[in-house]
Amino acid sequence: MVLDDEQRCPCLSGNPYGECCGPLHAGAAAPTAERLMRSRFTAFALGLPEYLLLTWHPLTRPAELTLDPAQRWTRLDILSTRSGGPFDSAGQVAFRAWWRTDDDRGTLEETSEFVREQGRWFYIDGVIA
Repeated sequence: MVLDDEQRCPCLSGNPYGECCGPLHAGAAAPTAERLMRSRFTAFALGLPEYLLLTWHPLTRPAELTLDPAQRWTRLDILSTRSGGPFDSAGQVAFRAWWRTDDDRGTLEETSEFVREQGRWFYIDGVIA
């Protein structure tokens, strides 16, 4: 899926894609762990596995990532954040994401760990609730 910069961002921040996750997908550094989390959700929604691998910490990143094209990610709610600000070196984001396929629908609830190295945030791993 390709989005116009003026379309609402899939992460539901309320901002247009070109002012929200679009610049991060184009290479800008996320200022906070939450913004990285939102951009990763949007990458799932848009089918951008390369971005997901790029923002996954090398110590925990899989060798490859294949997304299910039948699974559509439709909504993201940030439940809580701990640290992860512009001056922090680590952070945690708890979220709930809604998905659907032609035959099913559900949610994923996870608390994700992030680390910031050399000015860039990376996803480490998460605990699914």
